[in-house]
Amino acid sequence: MEVMQVLHMNKGDDENSYAKNSKVQSKIISLGKRSNEEAIMQMLCTNIPDIIGIADLGCSSGPNSLSLISEIIDIICAKCRDLGRPTPELKVFLNDLPCNDFNSIFGSLPAFYDELRREKGSEFGPCFVSATPGSFYGRLFPSRSLHCVHSSSSLHWLSQVPPGLESSARTTTIMNKGKIYISKSSSRGVLEAYSLQFQTDFSTFLKSRSKEIAAGGCMLLSLMGRRSTDPTTDDSCYHWELLAQALMSMVSEGLVEEEKVDSFNAPYYGPCVEEIKIEIEKEGSFIVNRLEGFEIEWDGGVDDADTTFGAQLRGQRVAKTIRAVVESMLEFHFGKDIMDELFKRYGEMVEVYLSRTGTKYTNLVVSVVRKG
Repeated sequence: MEVMQVLHMNKGDDENSYAKNSKVQSKIISLGKRSNEEAIMQMLCTNIPDIIGIADLGCSSGPNSLSLISEIIDIICAKCRDLGRPTPELKVFLNDLPCNDFNSIFGSLPAFYDELRREKGSEFGPCFVSATPGSFYGRLFPSRSLHCVHSSSSLHWLSQVPPGLESSARTTTIMNKGKIYISKSSSRGVLEAYSLQFQTDFSTFLKSRSKEIAAGGCMLLSLMGRRSTDPTTDDSCYHWELLAQALMSMVSEGLVEEEKVDSFNAPYYGPCVEEIKIEIEKEGSFIVNRLEGFEIEWDGGVDDADTTFGAQLRGQRVAKTIRAVVESMLEFHFGKDIMDELFKRYGEMVEVYLSRTGTKYTNLVVSVVRKG
């Protein structure tokens, strides 16, 4: 599976779209707001360039994309207002893989500009938004052209399935039989393959950004991870375990070929704090300002949780959230016909699991500054 050609959030605005099912990601953005403000304010205290380059890596589409940029612009405008100086020109680059739904973002730009002008008035300077398709596991921008880089809910996606896990006609041993990610029954070889792929990818990411970010510039990263050094803990991998169980239930009924499950492994890895620290220190271009974790409900938390139907529908909400993110990969591998049944079963399994446990996602927030 070529991740760059297959991975994208569900497009459009129907009931299974990412635009309608990205509350978890919205919650993650809100949890990182304090770190964003702290890092950007610190950057602007030392120098406010005439043109500020801002990049959102893994921007996806839907309401979260431009709300994040709007938040960063708010912080910059507030600082310039406090200093009694005009807001500099802003160059905003929205990055994601080429198959992302950039058209929907562009369609919402006129309203975005109108709202900025209405709220900021004369203090709002020129702002130029453009798309930069491509993988952030490599160079995307000219040297020293960026001052603020943000990435939310993206860096847990790997550039590829770890080598050695994908089975083929030549494969004699199935490394991760009946599973689609790390699980408590995974062999040491599976754990090491995932860990090594994350190290390789995150190192490449840091090296690329170190060339693109100007001295004193900030980078704000938010990604799914785990609190424990053990990658098999429930907060790290059990949402994948339940999806594998849903697939295997369909295998038992002859609806899915077992070989199909054995040959699918998610290009995903939720690191721990120590793994992130090691790679940042090893690369050497950045100073860590903040590195912390937050817990998030699997459905992002809902206002109607205390109503009669709240608990009953929780599994369905989680299933829709996961479907909006991973359906493109699953459909490519298993075909479109099984998706409705798969996520129906998945929702039921999630509902049972969450009724018995208090498991939450762990989201890691990282704030770094480019050394001079």
